[in-house]
Amino acid sequence: MPKQSSRILAVVDDLFFVVKISDTAKRAGLVCEFVKSAEAALEKAKAERPLMVIVDLNSRSVNAVDLIAKLRAAEELKGLSVIGFVSHVEGELKQRAQDAGAMVLARSAFSTNLPQLMKRHSGSPL
Repeated sequence: MPKQSSRILAVVDDLFFVVKISDTAKRAGLVCEFVKSAEAALEKAKAERPLMVIVDLNSRSVNAVDLIAKLRAAEELKGLSVIGFVSHVEGELKQRAQDAGAMVLARSAFSTNLPQLMKRHSGSPL
């Protein structure tokens, strides 16, 4: 059985969330790597098998729904947690991301629940 990763991969370009995710990951004893493209996210996810991939569905730099579908389609990434967050007014985008296989939260709920999400995925108390 492969060793449990302590890495999180994030496709996030909103500076507020970059800082929040980085700080929360550090407190959980995790390393978070931020990538700027869907190709880099897919390549890193396959190579490093992170605990989870966090995707900002409102990112302008990637097609988030397409990335989620590709992560879900990769045989070697079966069981990978993919968590997306989105503006609460983007109901259709939220539904498409859920249909592609991500757990999706509104930006405010993601921000509030991030410590619990990381704790659950890392097994580490915060």
